[in-house]
Amino acid sequence: MKLSPLFTCLLFSLMISNTYATPVHKKQMHLYVSQYENVLGTSMELKISAASQRSANVAAQAAIHEIGRLSKILSAYDKESEFSHWLLTSKQAVHVSPELFEVLNLFDQWRTKSGGALNASADVINKVWKQAALKQSLPTQQELSNAVVETQKEHWKLNPSDQTAIHETSAMLVLNSFAKSYIIKHAANLAMASGKTDAVVVNIGGDMVVSGNMDETINVSDPKADAENELPLDQLQVSNKAIATSGNYRRGEMINGHWYSHIVDPRTGIPADNILSATVVADNATDAGALATAFNVLKPSESAQLASTVPGAEYLIITKEGERIESKGWASMETSLANKETAAIKPSWANDFELIINLEINAQQGFAKRPYVAVWIEDENHAAVRSVSVWHQSDRYINELKSWYLKYRTLYTTDKNFNSSVTSATRSAGKYTVKWDGKDDKGEYVKPGKYTLKIEASREHGTYQLMRQDIEWNDAPQQITIPGNVEIAAVTLDYRKKASN
Repeated sequence: MKLSPLFTCLLFSLMISNTYATPVHKKQMHLYVSQYENVLGTSMELKISAASQRSANVAAQAAIHEIGRLSKILSAYDKESEFSHWLLTSKQAVHVSPELFEVLNLFDQWRTKSGGALNASADVINKVWKQAALKQSLPTQQELSNAVVETQKEHWKLNPSDQTAIHETSAMLVLNSFAKSYIIKHAANLAMASGKTDAVVVNIGGDMVVSGNMDETINVSDPKADAENELPLDQLQVSNKAIATSGNYRRGEMINGHWYSHIVDPRTGIPADNILSATVVADNATDAGALATAFNVLKPSESAQLASTVPGAEYLIITKEGERIESKGWASMETSLANKETAAIKPSWANDFELIINLEINAQQGFAKRPYVAVWIEDENHAAVRSVSVWHQSDRYINELKSWYLKYRTLYTTDKNFNSSVTSATRSAGKYTVKWDGKDDKGEYVKPGKYTLKIEASREHGTYQLMRQDIEWNDAPQQITIPGNVEIAAVTLDYRKKASN
């Protein structure tokens, strides 16, 4: 059949139109999660949305390499870092790397912006308080005054024309406050640029950057409830933002029964104790890190003024009295707490006790993946009572937690909280606390009696460990130490009356 020229033209046009109208399907992305210990002195979680495990591995290695590279430049704890070598110089112009110059310059800027609340020499004051803790005696006013005088000096001079830095004093200098956030930002950028990567979350010690095509759910830790499995203080959903939390509840010194924060006011020498925690969300990671630390030192009114100088910055501050102070835009990021428990009515046989479980994962050389860990409770008949906490990285290997998975695989498929990121004050590497509140998996109080705590640890392509400890759930406080193994260095149990009661 012979086609008319007009029909042929229309048919050709339709074919062309259909060719361009047909969508080119993007390869499906999958979320890959890796957790590490001993990264910048704390833990790290990487979440990578990528087309394949291979692409995720490439992105992860790019992030890890960048973290290691920048640590070798900025660390005050590595005696071979560029910063440590520069500290050995005195009164001479030294050409430094772009990264070190940038961070020193940022410290100058933030010292001015914060009115002196941020200062790289704050460790001069921290040393005084550490020595006081050893003696269990408060530092003298003269000791604090001398330390403050030392911190107020100009510790370096920068020359942008030739990128040199002159080390001016002998004071202890540590690039804390926001250097970690600076490293996280660069690691996330490298991971995103590595290839077939759709989104990245780099979370080091509770500070993180969310980049790419992802709306990330983030739990904000409650500073008054420090266990890993506590209900969060708040829950956010953010994309393409940086988050940082700073607080006085995880690190500090105990002197004569009183807790003194590791965050000190460089202007007075006194540990900051009016603020329990500050969480900041900002476009720029160093802004988030700097603000979160400064807010622990400044008055809330001063913090609000400082935040107003950073466009788009939002914050949540918790005072020592428990007051909650939010920026105007904070509520726009909040989501309902999907894991919020329904309060159980206490039956007559319920007690007011809780089991605090402190465990420490054995340290390994370099950036080491954290083993999968499950903590749960069984009754006298070995029936599952409560899945206290589970840490895993890949669905593919979750069944390697053999005992836990046998009893809880159904819960695992439905518990959305497994995928939430957490922002909190920085913890020491490998040290974790979880809590059993005396309720079962339905949120009901258990009856007094005998129970068994089980802690299971399994490492990818590594060892498998299972620990057991019988517990009497009654009204008698007790403390128990469980011998460690190749994965878990130590476990201590504190069965005690609930602090809130």
